[in-house]
Amino acid sequence: MNQSALIRPDWTPATIALMVLGFIVFWPLGLAMLAYILFGDKLKTFKKDANDSVDRMCAGFRRNNRAHWAHHRTGNVAFDDWREAELARLDEERRKLDEMREEFDAYVRELRRAKDQEEFDRFMRERKNGRSGPAVESETN
Repeated sequence: MNQSALIRPDWTPATIALMVLGFIVFWPLGLAMLAYILFGDKLKTFKKDANDSVDRMCAGFRRNNRAHWAHHRTGNVAFDDWREAELARLDEERRKLDEMREEFDAYVRELRRAKDQEEFDRFMRERKNGRSGPAVESETN
């Protein structure tokens, strides 16, 4: 999240003012702003979890729908066999794509973690090198 944003899920003067104004104008607005301040940083995780669970649920519907139609034969054995083979191939492709997406998500998470670690290490080096005098001496003792 962009930490330089004026309205971020934190106790900033802007968010407090909006919360108070929300309570004055219409109390659910103030309550919504309070919820955003308290739980706003968890919204991305919540959104991803909700999307993943809906995707899993819809995948189950698709499988059940295909299973229903798989039992509905057209009477043409060659066509029915071809359709079954194509549906199996598509299911395998979807499974491969889902695995690739999971691998990519893990790769991006690792990149972000490495970037965060690098920024933190740089901050600590600059902080350590930027100080002089009694503060450095008291830290080494």
